[in-house]
Amino acid sequence: MANFVSPGVYVIEKDISDYTPSINPTVVGVLGFADKGKPNKATLVTSQTRLIEAFGRPREELPGQAIEGSLEMLETTNNMYFVRALDAGTAGAASAMVLMGGCPAVAVSANSYGVDNSVFFKVQVTDNNGVSQYASPRLYAVPAGTKVGTLPASSQAQAMQTVFGGGTDNDKIGFYYASGDPTNKSGIEGYIVGNFAGSSASLTVQAYATNAYENAAAPIEAGPVLYPLNLSGDPSGLLGNLTVSGPGVTLHQRGVSSVTNFGTTLFAGSGAGAVGGAGVSYATESLYPGLGYNLSTLADGTQLGNSVTVSPIGGPHVFLNVNDDGATLESFKVGLVASGHFVEDVINIGAEDNLTSDLIKGNMNTSSLRVPSLAKLETFQQHLSALGSFEGVSGLGGLPGATSGTPPHLTRSEASRMSPRFVKFIEGTYPLTGGKSGTASNDADKQAAALIGGVSGAAKTGMQAFDFDLIPITLGIVPGLTDERVQNSFITLAEKTGNFLTVFGTPIGIGGPQDAIDYSNGMTPYRTSMLNSSYACMYYPQVKVFNPYYGKDIWMDPAIYGVRQMGFTDTMADLWFAPAGYVRGRLTKPTQVEVDLNQGDRDSLYSGGNAINPIVNFPNQGITIFGQRTLQRTPTALDRINVRRMMVYIKRIIEASTRRFVFEPNDKVTQEAIEKLLTPFFEDIKRRRGITQFAVICDETVNTPVRVDRNELWCRVLVKPTKAAEILVFELNVTNQQANIGS
Repeated sequence: MANFVSPGVYVIEKDISDYTPSINPTVVGVLGFADKGKPNKATLVTSQTRLIEAFGRPREELPGQAIEGSLEMLETTNNMYFVRALDAGTAGAASAMVLMGGCPAVAVSANSYGVDNSVFFKVQVTDNNGVSQYASPRLYAVPAGTKVGTLPASSQAQAMQTVFGGGTDNDKIGFYYASGDPTNKSGIEGYIVGNFAGSSASLTVQAYATNAYENAAAPIEAGPVLYPLNLSGDPSGLLGNLTVSGPGVTLHQRGVSSVTNFGTTLFAGSGAGAVGGAGVSYATESLYPGLGYNLSTLADGTQLGNSVTVSPIGGPHVFLNVNDDGATLESFKVGLVASGHFVEDVINIGAEDNLTSDLIKGNMNTSSLRVPSLAKLETFQQHLSALGSFEGVSGLGGLPGATSGTPPHLTRSEASRMSPRFVKFIEGTYPLTGGKSGTASNDADKQAAALIGGVSGAAKTGMQAFDFDLIPITLGIVPGLTDERVQNSFITLAEKTGNFLTVFGTPIGIGGPQDAIDYSNGMTPYRTSMLNSSYACMYYPQVKVFNPYYGKDIWMDPAIYGVRQMGFTDTMADLWFAPAGYVRGRLTKPTQVEVDLNQGDRDSLYSGGNAINPIVNFPNQGITIFGQRTLQRTPTALDRINVRRMMVYIKRIIEASTRRFVFEPNDKVTQEAIEKLLTPFFEDIKRRRGITQFAVICDETVNTPVRVDRNELWCRVLVKPTKAAEILVFELNVTNQQANIGS
């Protein structure tokens, strides 16, 4: 209470605009199998496009019709939660080994080139596919006295870097020296490095004494200039394909004036997906298991699934692009050096639960160790060291026939500093393969276990993933699957929560109407227990629909169209209108019913407590849902779908709107406030033909002293639901001429 002291005008704001919130009456919860997507999580799907993106296309080999059915139901609702069930024992993630390699490198002898002596180069680079990067070789002039900035060149290495650049993003090559101390190292002062990695990437360097470039094979008269080395991860010292030229030059000579050297593929397995061999690779893996991540190409050229593409961008970095169905969805600038773009820092951020990609995770892989922990690595050398010692990495002197001199040599510490400058991902496309969907296709027990799921701590699987405190589904369906255990568990969950109606269909090939009745009553091999609940309903028979993904007609679970028409009803009328009949039950897409039902068939299905909703092909009228019974066998208002759905809706509204009264004083003020809040809500339903009468009682008559002492506040709500006119009877009387029948 405000304390007013001095005269004046005081305005106090008080909010008395309470009203009941609105909720979407058609929130469909779909449970089933899919080829991709996050498993065991209720994922919001608002469109057919989003469904395909998240969970993949329909596939006839998948158990059930979760994807096919969801595509149909999304035509009448944009509020669907899809739970992908998964048998972990049969699931597998698609993966690809992204290859790493060394860039070709050529060492330049230390002879004060660019400081006291001039030297000129022709340079050509090819990528790992053997494609030249320049129409003609690039020319580089390093005359004596080459300046570094405004200062005279103090070393050959600095002079070379002035011309070539210090990074491989400069014209596809770069110049490096072994450490920050550009001093003479065994007759070598720096390295010309190609930009592309891999055993087929090459670097051709020709050295000249003048800039006339008179003779492509002319050696430097003053002595050897070039050492054809591959310093980037070939621990054996083998140089692979090597071409040298020059007058009198033989393979055992250490230095030549014209060299073509090739890079290295660090992974020595049998192929891109191989595990093993003496090498390293980057293991990329889809975040979730599933066949839908496997890359494939259809006959028309359409790409399905995931792949990783490596594209060079210069320097030690590449673009690692993640592709889905032929389109690049993610792109990462990554490298294998500690430069702020180390691949595991960019994609995994050091841990699997801290990912930047929505599609993949990755980890380093060696011949002896596939790193599962996704532990953060500071430098590439931590893995490169598994390849063995770098002692003795040599040039031409390491080849058979070497006769003189000591070959250029790097110590292990020098190699560890040099290697990252030359190691990169090898460009190309790496398809993800090997994914399995975890459907346990031939095992009904495993399928049922995956669909039913369970709760273990915070982890919820299968239908338990519909967390009803957070996921407001009002309709639940397992399209195309009719396992008795799954149906019973779903009904139990619906009854326990009181939040949704489960919708079932009879199995394909069940037979005639009596077979469907026996099925509902638990008298067939398909079912051994009776279905009896107001939180469930059933449709019969199957309907035939053209599927554009298959290019043919297929039989569909009739429950799908029961849910579809409930969504249609909610859109064109209200949820308490019956989702059946010629106005709201007409099915436009089905072209055939599995069994044609006459009047007697419909009577048998719908009467006597059988409670099966028939789908009928009426001549000249079309295929129509002609029933709206729940599976409650006791005749009450709740044996109708429109009433059950309305009661679920009313409960959800009351829960949402009155939650704020918890811990308020249990007195007349609070009780009246609740009455005032709920009364307009029920008046609105009455106005919209959902109920004919109602009463909201929240006073001392229901809040007895005993209840108040138990800290309970009671509110009694009475509603008289509007019944659907399912049977129209017209009494036709014939009279004589003397009868007075009025005007």
